[in-house]
Amino acid sequence: MPAKKIAVVIGSLRKESLNRKFAHEVMALAPESLRLEIVEIGELAIYNEDLEGNGITPPQAWTQFRDRLKEFDGVLFFTPEYNRSTPAALKNALDVGSRPYGSSVWGGKPAGIVSVTPGATGAFGANHHLRQSLVFLDMPVLQQPEAYLGGAAKLLDEHGKINNDSTRQFLKKFIDAYAAWVELTTKK
Repeated sequence: MPAKKIAVVIGSLRKESLNRKFAHEVMALAPESLRLEIVEIGELAIYNEDLEGNGITPPQAWTQFRDRLKEFDGVLFFTPEYNRSTPAALKNALDVGSRPYGSSVWGGKPAGIVSVTPGATGAFGANHHLRQSLVFLDMPVLQQPEAYLGGAAKLLDEHGKINNDSTRQFLKKFIDAYAAWVELTTKK
């Protein structure tokens, strides 16, 4: 059976973000049943319905993003927490992918969420706020295990690699559960 193609969407746009570093670590732990690829969101113009429809060609970055996401079987989100919610760039990517109305690229794709923060709460607010949007977008979201990584800067070494076995084991458990979730929710 061919590997399921999974988009990895990282809510932080910083090149050296903790979320990006953990995304790479989780990708390295993924079973062979998944093929994970990062889909960048930083070039997406802020969604504005006036930029498409009624004969107007949407921004090329929107079209490329939508077309690319159609290729994937599922989506794994990595998000920091900004003001108890997801970053604007991540919310914008959700909006761009969900439009025009009735043409969402998200529907039916199994999702997983990893929230990462240097703070103590593990970006709990962002994780749950993102879940609310994904429910509306008709994305079945992995419920357990939940992945909140607080104090995340202390969990990586100077090379951006996980520095302890318990974090590595937890993330392996998470990505294996996500792989099983993808298999369960994409059976035809």
